[in-house]
Amino acid sequence: MQTVSDILKRKPKQTWTILPDATVYEALNLMAEKKVGAVMVVDKKRNIAGIITERDYARKIVLKGKTSPKTLVKDIMTPFSKMFTVKSNTPVEDCMVLMTGKHIRHVPVFDGAKFIGLISIGDAVKSVISEKDILIDQLSDYIAGKY
Repeated sequence: MQTVSDILKRKPKQTWTILPDATVYEALNLMAEKKVGAVMVVDKKRNIAGIITERDYARKIVLKGKTSPKTLVKDIMTPFSKMFTVKSNTPVEDCMVLMTGKHIRHVPVFDGAKFIGLISIGDAVKSVISEKDILIDQLSDYIAGKY
């Protein structure tokens, strides 16, 4: 059974961050430039303050009649105290259950108090599909008598 740690090992180590006092427009530019759907929000000491996602933009800016150049990240981000997180040893299937049940697409990964990465629902789905493909190949080889 694969864990969240297995996903992080295959991903680039870089997680993109932004300050709470940056504008939402700056956050969106960063997400577009890096081709990601979420960035972690960190304070000046690099402590995790929250997360901002494309969904935050859609629901808290566009639908509320605000503008991204005038709204600060801290005004729409999900604060640390309300984030759903997982540990690196969390099974991928459990992570998918959390993400599906809470309707979130990105989940920060922590080892104790230390932030170690961010995974998306796409990362989790790819991992599960890969694991199932390997199992199917092994079963096919067994049935065909290759062992």
